[in-house]
Amino acid sequence: MTLAIDSARLVARLKELGATGRDEAGRLCRVAATDADRLGRDLLCNWLSEAGLRIAIDRIGNIHGVWEPAGAAGDPVIIGSHIDTVIDAGVYDGCYGVLAGLAVIEAMQLAGEKPSRPLAVVAYTNEEGVRYAPDMMGSLVAAGGLATDAALATIGTDGTTLGAELERIGYAGPHEPGFLKPHVYVELHVEQGPILEADGQAIGAVENLQGISWQKITIGGAANHAGTTPMAMRHDAGVAAGRVIAFLDQLARETPGAVATVGTMRFEPNAINVIPSTAIFTVDLRNPDEERLQGQEAALDAFLERLRGEGFAVTAEPMARFQPVTFAPEIVAAIEASATERQLSCRRMTSGAGHDAQMIARIAPAAMIFVPSKGGISHNPAEFTAESDLIAGANVLLDVARKLSR
Repeated sequence: MTLAIDSARLVARLKELGATGRDEAGRLCRVAATDADRLGRDLLCNWLSEAGLRIAIDRIGNIHGVWEPAGAAGDPVIIGSHIDTVIDAGVYDGCYGVLAGLAVIEAMQLAGEKPSRPLAVVAYTNEEGVRYAPDMMGSLVAAGGLATDAALATIGTDGTTLGAELERIGYAGPHEPGFLKPHVYVELHVEQGPILEADGQAIGAVENLQGISWQKITIGGAANHAGTTPMAMRHDAGVAAGRVIAFLDQLARETPGAVATVGTMRFEPNAINVIPSTAIFTVDLRNPDEERLQGQEAALDAFLERLRGEGFAVTAEPMARFQPVTFAPEIVAAIEASATERQLSCRRMTSGAGHDAQMIARIAPAAMIFVPSKGGISHNPAEFTAESDLIAGANVLLDVARKLSR
């Protein structure tokens, strides 16, 4: 029997959650462990309670809504994502996966389904990493990749401590992260990229996720007068940084699957008429192939060593490193099968962004479902996915959850 989620309720909840946690300028800023985050968490917990789910919160603040129907036993099928946002966010990123997970459980309840396993919807803490680093923190802790106490001691960009802020907003739970081990984990998400829309596909069956390498590079040169110092006598840290950027861009264009980004940069002394003595910038390298990602890293190291040979003082500080993830083939196949049964176009694809699923894949079979993002825009108020696509993705999630919980 084919079931369907309550589409009107899903869309209404997305809008209500999207209106929650806005600042004085009207921007959606539900950053982790803030008062705005508390408002979103409160709203989600109200919906979980209304659905009759057991709410369980762990020490890192991950919220679980657990459905344990009569006769169900074993580890649960877990569906989820996150509800924290970036600053001035769109309304779909993360929230769609959590609310669709709740809609799936409610549809199964309404139909009188008797799954053999429990199901749970989860909202992981601090997926975005805006206030506290690293990102995907709640799922990383749940997967055992970061000690709970170390995560709780993290100092934020505003000088606050995550553990104290979770206590303050009332979401420092009693359970040890990882207390609810997934039988499988499935995450539904807007693509945040342009591929599905450009290809005219309704569903993305995500079979792997790029590896990520983040570094902070500092290049030291020599400050001097911008007008009186001949070009041949300069030791310009800004120019050296520009050379690194151009090198990484060309390398990424020549390496299959690669992307490279220098997203932040600052100069010292940062004056219009002074040659920069220091350039400090971040490097984001990604590739779905671990060997190629290592090749990008090695090429960067070699280029920086050449700069040292020219007399620049260069340091490279690792910030984050995640290996590529290959998702469970049987779940990817189930996503494709559901799309076919519902007469939805579907393609296999790679996730270019990091997601909680990559952390949970360390401890359980996992996969992701993508739906199109208009213009590939995300982390932006213009983020948009058509209601028909939202509903289609949630119904595919429903099919997959039903299959995996039998």
